[in-house]
Parts: sequence; structure tokens; C-alpha cells
Amino acid sequence: MSDINVTPLVDVMLVLLIVFMVAAPLMTVGVPIELPKTQAKQINTSTQPLTISVQADRTIFIENTAIKLDELAPKLQALAKNGNQEQLMVRADTNVPYGAVMEVMGVLNQAGYTKIGLVTGPAEKKQSP
Repeated sequence: MSDINVTPLVDVMLVLLIVFMVAAPLMTVGVPIELPKTQAKQINTSTQPLTISVQADRTIFIENTAIKLDELAPKLQALAKNGNQEQLMVRADTNVPYGAVMEVMGVLNQAGYTKIGLVTGPAEKKQSP
């Protein structure tokens, strides 16, 4: 009797599936930022938006690539698949001044992007005494 035993294959595939399901949310953006905490609900979107990150020292990143503020709009136009209708997410460190974040958003708006979202972290739940 010569049958193929697929049980080990299924076991390995299930373990890999679980590993990738746990690791995928952690691989979204590799720029270390301490996001502000809010109680806002998560937005469900079918497409992966482009992420612009602003670190505490005002360094700007598109995904994982550092960029200068004056190069932001041309670089986005080259990367955007949907042109000005591309969805953008702005991640800013808690210690970045409000004016610096608005300066980045102003450049994005001036370039014609209207679908801009701000990324925050989940608020910590208050424990009752």
C-alpha cells in the first residue's frame, strides 16, 4: 500500500499560518515612533495606504525611507498608484510639535491629496480601584 501521508505537511502549514498571522501586524512600518493614545475606533480599509512617519527629531519617512519635506510631494506622486486619490496615513511621535505635523499635512494637501488619516495607538484602559 503506497499512500502519501499529508499529516506532517498540514501540521507545518498550520504552524506557518499562525506565525504569519501573528507577525504580519507587527511588520506594518519599521520606523520607531511613540504614537499618541486615543479611544478612536480602527478604520477598516481594503487597500494598504501609504504611510508617512514623523519622528520626534522631525525626520520624515515614506514607509521606511527617510526623505526631506520639500521632496515629499514629488516622491509621493511617483509612488502613488491612484494619483491624488491615494489614501495616506500620517504617523507622528507624541513628542513632535503640532505645527510640524500640520506642516507635513499642508504639503500633502497642497499636492492635492485629500484622503489623509492620522494614526494613533489604543488608549490604556483605566482600572477601577
